[in-house]
This record gives sequence, structure tokens and C-alpha cells, in this order.
Amino acid sequence: MAAPAAPPSVKSADRLGELLVREGLITKEQLAKALQEQAATGARIGLTLVKMGLVPETSIVKILARQFRMPAVDLARFEVDPKLLKLIPADLASKHIVLPLKRDGRQLTVAIADPTNLGVVDDLKFITRYDIVPVLAGEYSMRAAIEKHYDAGESQQMQTLLQDIQGDDDDVELLESQEQEADVSVLAAQVEEAPVVKLINAILIDAVQKGASDIHFESFEHELRVRYRVDGALQEIMKPPMKMKAALISRFKIMSSLNIAERRVPQDGRIKLKVGKKVIDFRVSTLPTLFGEKVVLRILDKGNLTLDLETFGIEPRAEAEFMEAISNPYGMVLVTGPTGSGKTTTLYSALSKINTIDTNIMTAEDPVEYNLFGINQVQVRTEIGMTFAAALKAFLRQDPNVIMLGEIRDLETGSIAVKAALTGHMVLSTLHTNSAPETLTRLLDMGLEPFNVASALNAILAQRLVRRICSKCKVKYEPDDAEFTGAKVNRDTTMRDLRFTDRALNDAKARATKEAAPFLEDLSLDTRVSELPYFKGHGCDACSGTGLRGRQGLYEVMFMTNHLKKLVVQNADSQVLRDEAITEGMLTLRMDGWLKVLKGLTTMEQVIRETSA
Repeated sequence: MAAPAAPPSVKSADRLGELLVREGLITKEQLAKALQEQAATGARIGLTLVKMGLVPETSIVKILARQFRMPAVDLARFEVDPKLLKLIPADLASKHIVLPLKRDGRQLTVAIADPTNLGVVDDLKFITRYDIVPVLAGEYSMRAAIEKHYDAGESQQMQTLLQDIQGDDDDVELLESQEQEADVSVLAAQVEEAPVVKLINAILIDAVQKGASDIHFESFEHELRVRYRVDGALQEIMKPPMKMKAALISRFKIMSSLNIAERRVPQDGRIKLKVGKKVIDFRVSTLPTLFGEKVVLRILDKGNLTLDLETFGIEPRAEAEFMEAISNPYGMVLVTGPTGSGKTTTLYSALSKINTIDTNIMTAEDPVEYNLFGINQVQVRTEIGMTFAAALKAFLRQDPNVIMLGEIRDLETGSIAVKAALTGHMVLSTLHTNSAPETLTRLLDMGLEPFNVASALNAILAQRLVRRICSKCKVKYEPDDAEFTGAKVNRDTTMRDLRFTDRALNDAKARATKEAAPFLEDLSLDTRVSELPYFKGHGCDACSGTGLRGRQGLYEVMFMTNHLKKLVVQNADSQVLRDEAITEGMLTLRMDGWLKVLKGLTTMEQVIRETSA
């Protein structure tokens, strides 16, 4: 099929409306009404006339075909091949009103609605790598065909996405939502369409069922991406259709009572969903990026909140010392570690142990992640002056027994917290430090007096989270030399060299897994690391082929003995404090990691990644 002759320029062509009047198909009055409607809608005059019922579409196509010397086609006679639809992206087809009809060798016949849009032919040739043969079709029919064929493909894609995830939105109820009127009427309609609502509900439920802690909805130039953070690691779940981007983001905003018309600044909100009989909170954060807004949802599922540290693997002596520290009527207990290391869970666990009817517990948090019955929780709002320091001052006038501060960030907060601990209150808080001994030097660097810190502190707990070996596919194996080198040990390093004590090893034996127990019977201080049992997961469906499933805590509890308090008053550095604490029986994070490795709970690689020697 030879390519048609080039049509005359637009300037030489008669206007369509005048042609239709000249042909007697419409009157001048009808043309005037159509032009008024066109000015209001922005649509082309041909489509406007067809929608108003003033002229048949076939008549318009015939006139345009004759005027531009292009072949015309009846779309009803074509059965579009789904494979051809993949050659032209849906957004391009909708924007330029083009539709691939058939392929013959290196030639691709494409129906177009606007014969004056010559540039689109070159674009299509570049995108498809075929020689383009344009044919004319009515815009009204073209739009219907594009919507039918491309939406059918996207509908199938949507079904595939929904099949891939496990969410079922039949029993989902949105709580505490205030829907807003959008500035853009199109978005206001789109966000309530069934596919958008169904997809988002399915994503939220699927993430909860998979135990995800966060959902990342990310916008890029040519695609969208949804990722879950499961056990601390991100994994890609799906890529929704690009044309749904604005509607999906706006749906998230409406559910969390945010402004859907504001896309230039970050916004924060909350979603409360009732899934079956369970109520789940989502903390929502939006952020403008180069190609659209990124939405991150933190999942706050109270059903997954474990308030028993023993289930996370804290060693018996460390647990006993921590519980003794928080059971005192006054003093300070600090929990340290990086973001996402489980500090909040540890603090909530401590509070649950001392939450009795005769105890007044007050917390200042930023943000309040879980609502705990019997505890007075306050949301810190720095922008209005409700800082940690301000909240703490107010707490002291509320007759508290126990005070929990989300974080000690500055000298003012630290000073008030220490004074509260010294005047008969139990104070719990967090700091972002790498180890328990370093926490003491951080407090002193803030400007707190050494004798006040020494008097106030009961204990410091540093922690990390490592990934567990999948119990479904765990196997015993022999590490190579590279793994030992990474751990800064060699095969002949003994448990004594790692500064373990007999008591620590006996504790390890007491809580060993069934698989590891036989290997630990003869464990002693003279056992070399090459003689220890090592396990890993080879990958299965339960762990998605990673060999890891769930998380395990590593704990370093520095109980403040009289000797350690004296060293603090003498302004000893963190290394001296660390050495003395180990001498008195403290397990460092790395040592606790070794215990978890020989119990078969995690891998050497995970411990090396999260701890320092």
C-alpha cells in the first residue's frame, strides 16, 4: 500500500465549519451555536457538531478526506490486534487521537482524527520503528475506540495486579475521613471510581497481611512503582497504570484528609481503616518529587505490637537488669539506636510492665504511634511551641509517677529529664547513639553535669534489629574464610577472645533453638568460631526466596553499677566505660549477635551489617 500524497497546508484548506455550511449540511446559526459550545469545552469543531447531533460523523469524515486527499476508514470494520496496541502508548494515543489498525511488513496503518497534525506521524515512526500510513477516522468514533481497546488492556492489567496481591476490599471501612472538594473537577470524579478505590484498598490490605511496616508509592517519568518494606527491606510489588497516577495520589490524600489541590509542599495525615474486626492506622506523608508526588504510608497495626521483649530474644541477664532498672520508683532508663531499630516497641514494652492502676504514666511522643490504654499520651507539636521540654515541664505539674519522652534532643530537655529522675520520677527516653557507653558521653557533651547523670541513670539499653533465618528452609552450612574476615575474626578465634563469660554461654544454651541445642552442649570459652554451628535459609515460597523471614532484636544492656557511676563522675571516655561494663558482665551488640548466630536465629552477615566489633 503506497503512502498517500501529502495533504495541502492548513492555511490553504477551507475551515471545516464553512465547508459544512457550503455543503448545506448545517446552517450558519447552527455553526454559531457550535462555535459557542466549542469555546466553552475546548473540543474541536467536528467533535462538537457530532456531539450536538447537528451533522453525522460520516459526513465530516468524507469532507475532510476530500479536502486533505486522505483515505477514510470505518472503524467498525476493524478488529484491532492487541499486539498492535503495545506499539503506541495509551497516553500518546489519547493525547493525539491515534489508533493502530493493521501491520503489513514494515508499514503500520494508523487511524488519526486530525489530518492537520502532521508531526504525530513522525513521532509514531520514531516510536514504533515502522513506516506510518495515516488514514482518517471520525474523532468521536476514535475516542470511543481508544477508550474501549486501551482501557480493556488496562482493565486486564488491573485484574492481574489485583490477582498478584492478596488484598480483598469487600470488608474495608474508612474511619474518620473528611472528604474535600477538589479544585480540579476531574480528580474529584476519578478518585471515587471503582478501579481506584479497589486498587488502593487491595494494596493497603495486602501490605498489612504481608506484615509490611511501610508502603512506598513512587512517581517516575514513565512509570509508577509500589514497594513494601518487609522486615526492614524494600521489595517491589507492582507498577500501576500511569494514567491512574493523579487519581491514586488524590485518593490517598482524600482518605487522609489532605488537600488534593496542593502538590507543591509536603503534607502529613492519617488514615484509619477498619478491616474486618481490626482497626489499623496508617501515617501518611506526601512529598513533591520531579515527576509527581511520592506517598509513603507507615502502617501502625496494634495487633502486631509485641510488648514482650523475651519474644525478640533478649538474653536472660540483660532482661533481668533492664526490668530491675524500670521497676525502680525513680531514676532514668535510656533506649538508644538508629531509626527503625525498635526503640519505641521497647519503650512501650517497658511501660506495659509498669502500667498499673496506682501508677500515673505520661508520655510525650512525636508522633504518637500506638494508643495504649491507661497511659496519658501527648503529641509533640514543635510549630506551636509544644516541644518535648514544654511537655515535660507540664507533666511535672500533673503528679506523674512515670514519664516517657520520645527523644532527648537538646540540653534543656535533658536537664529537665535528669532533674525529674532525681526528684522521685521514673523517666524513660531515647537517644540516637551507636552503643550504650557512647550514650553517656553524648549526655555529657550536651552539657549535663557528670554527677547528675551518674546519679539519675539506672540503665542504658542499645538495640538493633536483624533479619531472622526462615524456619521453613533453614539448613546448616560451613562459612568460608571471607565471612570470618568480614566479622574481623579468624577460624581460630575462641569465645574467650570474643570476651564471653561462662555465664553468657550458659544463658545461650538455656534459650537455644531445638536445631542448635545439640551443637551447643560442649560449648565453652575455648570453643573456636570455626566449630560453632552456622545456619542459613536456601530460599522458599514462605520467605519469597530470600532465606530470611521476620526480625530479631540484638540488645546491649549497660546496668549502672556503683563502679560505672564513679567512672562517669570522673568523665571517663566511652571505651573505658565499655571495657568496665564488659568486665561486669555486659554483652555488647556484637557479642549478642554471636549468640543469635550460634542459636541459629540469624546469619553472620546480618550481625556484621548491623553491629560494630
